[in-house]
Amino acid sequence: MGSGGADGPGGADGLGPAAARRALLGLGLPVYCELLSGVVVGVVDTFWVARLGRGAVGAVAAAGTLENLLLGVVLMAGTGVTMVLSDTLGARRMAEIPPVIKAVGVLWLVITCVVAGGGFVFRREVAGLLVGGGSGEVRQLVAEFLAVSLPGLAVFFAQNVVDGIFKGLGDTRTPMRAALVANGCVLVLDPALIYGVGALPALGVRGAALGTVLGRSVALGVSLVLLWRRRDAVLGAGAVAGSRPGSGWIVTLRRILGVGLPASGDFVLRMGIGAALLGMVARFGEEPLAAYAIGTKVILLVTMAFYALRQAGGILTARARGAGRRDDRVIGVQSGLLAVLVGAGAGLVLALCGRVVMGWFTSASGVVDSGSVLLWFLLPYLVALAGVVGPGGVFMGGGRARGPLWVTAVGACVQLPLAHWLGSVGGLGVRGVWLSMSLGTGAQWGMTAVMFRRWVGRDGTE
Repeated sequence: MGSGGADGPGGADGLGPAAARRALLGLGLPVYCELLSGVVVGVVDTFWVARLGRGAVGAVAAAGTLENLLLGVVLMAGTGVTMVLSDTLGARRMAEIPPVIKAVGVLWLVITCVVAGGGFVFRREVAGLLVGGGSGEVRQLVAEFLAVSLPGLAVFFAQNVVDGIFKGLGDTRTPMRAALVANGCVLVLDPALIYGVGALPALGVRGAALGTVLGRSVALGVSLVLLWRRRDAVLGAGAVAGSRPGSGWIVTLRRILGVGLPASGDFVLRMGIGAALLGMVARFGEEPLAAYAIGTKVILLVTMAFYALRQAGGILTARARGAGRRDDRVIGVQSGLLAVLVGAGAGLVLALCGRVVMGWFTSASGVVDSGSVLLWFLLPYLVALAGVVGPGGVFMGGGRARGPLWVTAVGACVQLPLAHWLGSVGGLGVRGVWLSMSLGTGAQWGMTAVMFRRWVGRDGTE
């Protein structure tokens, strides 16, 4: 198969590089805005509870960490349905859409009952784990937050699934708008529920959790209405010549899990690596720890662009394969190129302006000094991570979702022992831990390049 024209779709020849870039940006930019909106919710909660004291801030931070981890669990449904729907629509197998929707609905129900239901029953034990035993006050505040937020995971998980359905239909703008609606509601509801207004009592940290759940509920309601209105446009086209009867939902569920489980595992494993590195950095004192915490939060603004491009690449790849085309190579190359350009450019700006950036968050000179050095170490890390995550959509959309999981797992086996050796035995101190981030991710980039060359031929075929 040819690589297509340079500036546009090439019919049977597939996408050209310029057309691939336009498609990636068209799908990826709304996803990036959606991901940014998710970060904003946590920032808003933290901002409004700050006046309640350090215990309340710690409680919200601990609960936010748990939610980030649990997001990895529901990714098996959201990411899986996106890829399966993209492939189904690319092949015009419209009769298979109802089983896909049913399968992901069942999966959502199971995940919600196990995670949200079980978490609520054992919320006090979970609170103790999150704060490591912690003081009685902090533990109690975390438990109060979880008493509201854990049942609210039903809404959070449902939104993730509905967003995944929209993305599978090629629509990444509606999930972005839903995220903006949720954030707008949280901005209004949080202060009213935390501190009380009019007849509303002051609920403290429970108000922060309730404001987030209610804001997300409004956004989910809007999303479900929009999805319902689109049902005829999607399912009504099912009378396409040659479309075979829909497969059973159990078979479809296996297809969703085939993509979703590795994606979920990859996310959770990366979260685990971050937590392990945080523990290593903590041994070197409060200043490096604070710098690391700030630095890793700042680079989220960059790394989310990589994940947005990965989602866009997965959608394009699955859609093309469903239509019988193999655009894997051009999509993978262009998504990787865009991600590396973003990582290099943003990383260089952060490194050059490190002291200014750190100064936005703290006035402690030791933290600023440590953080400005950290941001230089994060420059090669961002470039390497872009080369790993950016092309990952080709593996997900092309039926090779286990590839990125193996890359992350092997990278962890390299990075974590290296961080310990460089930091302690090698005598580099905390800089050894930071250096290991670039070296370990560089190893992952090499593995990704090898997999890409092995699984994607020069003409885009396997």
